[in-house]
Amino acid sequence: MHVVVLGAGYAGVTLTRKLEDTLPPEADLTIVDESDTHLVQHEVHRVIRRPSITDAIEVPLESLFDRAEVITARVESVDTDAGAVTLDTGETLAYDYGALCLGSETAFYDLPGVAAHGHTLKSVADAEAIREQALDLLDSGEPASIVVGGAGLSGVQVAGELATLASEEGASERVDITLLEQQDAVAPVFPEAFQDAVADELGERDIEIHTETAVTEATDTAVATRHERTGETDDLDADLFVWTGGIAGPDAMAGDRPVVQRDLRLTDSTFAVGDTARIVDANGEAVPASASAAIRAANPAAENIAKLVEWELAGGDGFEPELTPFRFNVPGWIVSVGDGAVAQVGPEVLTGGAAKALKASVGAGYLSSIQEVQKATELVGEEIEA
Repeated sequence: MHVVVLGAGYAGVTLTRKLEDTLPPEADLTIVDESDTHLVQHEVHRVIRRPSITDAIEVPLESLFDRAEVITARVESVDTDAGAVTLDTGETLAYDYGALCLGSETAFYDLPGVAAHGHTLKSVADAEAIREQALDLLDSGEPASIVVGGAGLSGVQVAGELATLASEEGASERVDITLLEQQDAVAPVFPEAFQDAVADELGERDIEIHTETAVTEATDTAVATRHERTGETDDLDADLFVWTGGIAGPDAMAGDRPVVQRDLRLTDSTFAVGDTARIVDANGEAVPASASAAIRAANPAAENIAKLVEWELAGGDGFEPELTPFRFNVPGWIVSVGDGAVAQVGPEVLTGGAAKALKASVGAGYLSSIQEVQKATELVGEEIEA
């Protein structure tokens, strides 16, 4: 019996560690990822301003697992009906039960020039490239314009880091930062009180917010936009353009993000967890693509895979075991905005030192949960310094 987890992001790592504890000893367990390190993705924006944080947010995969075999390779395709995975090494990996935890790619929606001229933020290398170009602009002594497309949490955090970096470099007065959002508010899928607090934090850092504004094209010096209600168009100067405007499924899934229901099964033998899928939970609610959702969904997915493996190893007689439904319950939301933060816990919205402390505790708590206590300590130090 072979269980294969594809992807070592939040969902893949959490799922694999859980399976190490719950799978019967007769089952083999493998995790596949193109990188040999696990990235604490929700902290990668910090690298734009604090490159030293890299050591705290990258964890060698081999240090995370006791039982699972780690294969470093890129997943080229998945045949979920046959239970077969094609790797870029030419190897085909067969599984009895598999989990798609491949994350997502940046969506460009075929907008002319956006992929060519927009920086993305999916890796440490991406953050370093944004930092390098930003510092070139800040050090030039000339006026500069920075545009961030997409005001979800990632876009908010990028804009906040760039504004605070400009302030630290003494260049705030000559750098304009504009944040664009196609919907009618920043952080559009979150509660209104949270949105308002985020907008206030951005405004305090002189970040100009354009809502109901869609990007239509990008060049190496400008971003073209259209207002969603009025149809008015505008060309914004952009010496640096960062695109965080949406997500698509992984290349191995041809860009698709399939819908999975409460038991997280895509087929009888394949589960999909995290950003790879569009998840509808047991309450019938669409689950947002987020680190907290990926971590939480990994737990019932592991329970369900373990139940099915045990049932099959016992002969598979009778009905399948009843699977655990996924209900997405999260106590709140948190986002950093440069040297500040906004947190919502229940109905209460926090900013300032209390929100920063919560932000530091979230990342440190996750690292501690995967037994990386030293890195958790390092991350808290970096967050406090930020």
